[in-house]
Amino acid sequence: MPVMSAADLNARMTGTLATTLGLVVVEAAPERVVGEFTVKPELTTLGGTVHGGTLMAVADTVGAMGAVLNLPEGAGTTTLESKTNFFAGCKAGKIRAVCDRLHAGRRTSVWQTRLYDESGRMLTQTVQTQMVLLPT
Repeated sequence: MPVMSAADLNARMTGTLATTLGLVVVEAAPERVVGEFTVKPELTTLGGTVHGGTLMAVADTVGAMGAVLNLPEGAGTTTLESKTNFFAGCKAGKIRAVCDRLHAGRRTSVWQTRLYDESGRMLTQTVQTQMVLLPT
C-alpha cells in the first residue's frame, strides 16, 4: 500500500463516521496513529459525559486507520475483536486518541488505543484485532 499521511487519511475519511465524530488525524505512521476530536453535545449521554460508544468508535476508527497503513496492495481490513476499559469520564474539551501497533502479521494486526482528556488523564484503553482481507 502506498504511504499515506495524516492529510491523506483525513481526506479518505470524509463523509464517514469519523466526520460525524469530528475526528481529525494529526499523526500517521505504520506503527502509530494519533487523532483528536472536540466534545460536542451530540456525542454525550443525558448527563453530558462523552458516551462510551463515542469513545469506542474513535478507538475503532484510529485502529482501523493504523491497520490500513500496514496493508499489502489491494487488501482491506475489518475489526475482528475489540475490548475497551473505561477509566474516567469527560464532559468538555478536546480528546486525544493515541493508537500504537502491537502486532502486524500476514493475516491480522493488533492495536492499542488510549484516549486522553486535555489534562492528560487517560479515559479509556482499547485493544483491537484487525483482520487483513486479501484480494480474491
